[in-house]
Amino acid sequence: MFVARSIAADHKDLIHDVSYDFHGRRMATCSSDQSVKVWDKSENGEWHCTASWKTHSGSVWRVTWAHPEFGQVLASCSFDRTAAVWEEIVGESNDKQRGLSHWIKRTTLVDSRTSVTDVKFAPKHMGLMLTTCSADGVVRIYEAPDVMNLSQWSLQHEISCKLSCSCISWNPSSSRAHPPMFAVGSDDSNVTYGGKVQIYEYNENTRKYAKAETLMTVTDAVHDIAFAPNLGRSFHVLAIATKDVRIFKLVPMRKESTSTGPTKFEVQIVAQFDNHNSQVWRVSWNITSTLLASSGDDGCVRLWKANYMDNWKCTGILKGDGSPLTGSSGQPTAMSTVVGSTVQTSQNALNGMSAGRYFFPPLDTPRAGTRYGHLLPPSSLIEHCDVEPIQLQQQSLPHRLSSRALLPLPEAEGQ
Repeated sequence: MFVARSIAADHKDLIHDVSYDFHGRRMATCSSDQSVKVWDKSENGEWHCTASWKTHSGSVWRVTWAHPEFGQVLASCSFDRTAAVWEEIVGESNDKQRGLSHWIKRTTLVDSRTSVTDVKFAPKHMGLMLTTCSADGVVRIYEAPDVMNLSQWSLQHEISCKLSCSCISWNPSSSRAHPPMFAVGSDDSNVTYGGKVQIYEYNENTRKYAKAETLMTVTDAVHDIAFAPNLGRSFHVLAIATKDVRIFKLVPMRKESTSTGPTKFEVQIVAQFDNHNSQVWRVSWNITSTLLASSGDDGCVRLWKANYMDNWKCTGILKGDGSPLTGSSGQPTAMSTVVGSTVQTSQNALNGMSAGRYFFPPLDTPRAGTRYGHLLPPSSLIEHCDVEPIQLQQQSLPHRLSSRALLPLPEAEGQ
């Protein structure tokens, strides 16, 4: 069962993006009112706005958190053609500010000549790197040489994608077998131009990013794109929000020993759903990549899950006001997902004023003493879900596998 909570966001205009931090205890929102708000989750599960400030001189499209290893850092991008990096600091200059935090702008990135449509931090194993994409069709990758000085960012790569860019996603895999890779989507409305999703991979020899693949079957405008967490897979899974929901599998093909070009992929479309019957605006994976959430202009969030045969189906529908969608039989849509997947949605239902945006917070740190702790949600969420708690019982070993006492070896004769 869903447990939804409405948050009075108090933005003066449309909310464009919602982003959770690494632990899922903080949240940032941005809006056309040119502001960003930061929310903290209290012990009783309530969300409180702890900071709100004007960030840009135009609509703020996206906001994202850096890994906490680099501190409390946010990045935002806007229609005003800039991206900005913000850091939270604790005031210690005088007694009045002691212990109080506030956000300060560390830098403004002004390289784009058009609206900056998305901003993402690279996976933490790559260092503190920030990627932007803009309506002029250019992806820019910045790096902070000194993580202690966030006012200095250098432009490392500038990649022209030929089409207007709308969204970007890094492949989170940290495996040495997978070079750094990102996908970029285009919202170009001209359907005669195929390949609205392009995959770029880093080449160690040239030290540049090169186009590895183009998904030619995606011909409609792409609004969002998301790589699934890898978790040791040899292939990659990519979700795309366009006029429907699509899930692609990218299987790397074996390279020739003398090949120096980018990896070639076998592209397989795993699933395609038009259940929203409208434009799909957001797709988001849970941390174990077992559940995908999508939201669209129908005002609903839909959850998708694959079975052991890798057949995907819808396992839950949530309306914009937080209530489950009632089926034709008059009964709420049943959920057939695990407890962790179900209750994880309880804190994600935001105000109906932004039904097209939906995001998963990461699970909390595994609890000590539980073998399967990484599969369970935080206890604060389980309290609000009327699902029976899971009891993990240790099964006795079969008799033939039970341990036996070791017998001493017989002594050799004559000794």
